[in-house]
Amino acid sequence: MYHPASPAAGDFIDHNEVLETLSYAEANRENRPLIEEILAKGALKGGLSHREASVLLACRLEDENEEILRLAKKIKMDFYGNRIVMFAPLYLSNYCVNGCLYCPYHSSNKTIARRKLNREDIIREVTALQDMGHKRLALESGEDPRHNPIEYVLEAIETIYSIKHKNGAIRRVNVNIAATTEEDYKKLRDAGIGTYILFQETYDRTAYERLHPYGPKHDYAWHTEAMDRAMRAGIDDVGLGVLFGLEDYRYEFAALMMHAEHLEASQGVGPHTISVPRVRAADDIDPGKFKGGITDDTFAKLVACVRIAVPYTGMIVSTRESRECRERVLELGVSQISGGSRTSVGGYFEEEEEDTRQFEVHDNRTLDEVISWLMERGHIPSFCTACYREGRTGDRFMTLCKSGKILNCCHPNALMTLKEYLVDYASPKTLEMGNQLIENEIGVVPSPKLRALVARQLTAIEHGSRDFRI
Repeated sequence: MYHPASPAAGDFIDHNEVLETLSYAEANRENRPLIEEILAKGALKGGLSHREASVLLACRLEDENEEILRLAKKIKMDFYGNRIVMFAPLYLSNYCVNGCLYCPYHSSNKTIARRKLNREDIIREVTALQDMGHKRLALESGEDPRHNPIEYVLEAIETIYSIKHKNGAIRRVNVNIAATTEEDYKKLRDAGIGTYILFQETYDRTAYERLHPYGPKHDYAWHTEAMDRAMRAGIDDVGLGVLFGLEDYRYEFAALMMHAEHLEASQGVGPHTISVPRVRAADDIDPGKFKGGITDDTFAKLVACVRIAVPYTGMIVSTRESRECRERVLELGVSQISGGSRTSVGGYFEEEEEDTRQFEVHDNRTLDEVISWLMERGHIPSFCTACYREGRTGDRFMTLCKSGKILNCCHPNALMTLKEYLVDYASPKTLEMGNQLIENEIGVVPSPKLRALVARQLTAIEHGSRDFRI
């Protein structure tokens, strides 16, 4: 149940500080000594303050902008290597009581078909996702206390984890639902979710209240403080994000960095992931009506600046973006992408999609096509969920990530989960390419002992064993 937040809630996003940060960044956009000093600090891989990162985003010096992109690429490889984690969204329901002006699920939309998955629907959807090869889902739902209460979400999670089809299994469910109470977050924690994800949409309070004219989501403080409640409830990993294209991207970037700083200072651990979605067309939504649209070049630089400022966090780009755009930002910091996605309720099982989409997909390739493309580009597609199940979450994960030791787990697990995909689901072309990639990558595993273990487990996967993890 929704409870209004305290008047002081959300004050860690100080509007005046954001404005002063933007003024400072604008005044120093061609200050070469300062920008080089910030880049040198970024190269130490300890992150940047929101002011320092905003100066890099505002930079107008050609050589320094090239260095920003180069540094982002290096930090991405140092922390995450060439692995790309795969996931898919699963939409449970598009019933919603909010009035969000950028989302077709708003309650006053009378043209969109409304639908909610029952247990049998969920089984069909998850089976279809397993048949594609997915192991990790992001659960999505509109906010509606009558149609989509927390009990419905919890039952859906239980159903998803129970489904075992052939060699398929969903090993981790991340959850992207509306801000809720600490009590409800405890229930989600006990249900075994992975990361709790919630997009702020915009951090500008005035714009936020205008874009959310009614419904529980209208309360800026309640929404902004959701991650604090989730982490107090014992959810170790949370994911931030804004919807770029609504308002000034520079404001959103600075505030997003401030939110990450706040979580690290108050909760002891920063965001596990940061998402960078852009507003897209859907049903009665026209992105051109919003004033904050950004070019692909600006989007790429924004991704690079996030990577330098918050080097430890995973970065997510969905099928909102085109193949060409995703190819570019994968190099600059993105570590997770969706593949073969459907943004409609029931869209995986049904051949004909009912018009229940939340947004238009710009990358319509199958999962197998995305996997093949990633490998062609030198990436290792990973279906790994080992950290969640081995307890490497929250501050434990961050400690390993910041020290670089997480690569000793992630690289072997990526190879083993890719092997599972290749054996169970891949097309002949993808299978051949993937086996060659794995053969090449085994030699990168740092320890001879670990290399021998991975080789044995890869052989066991060939013979039918599943779910090895390190």
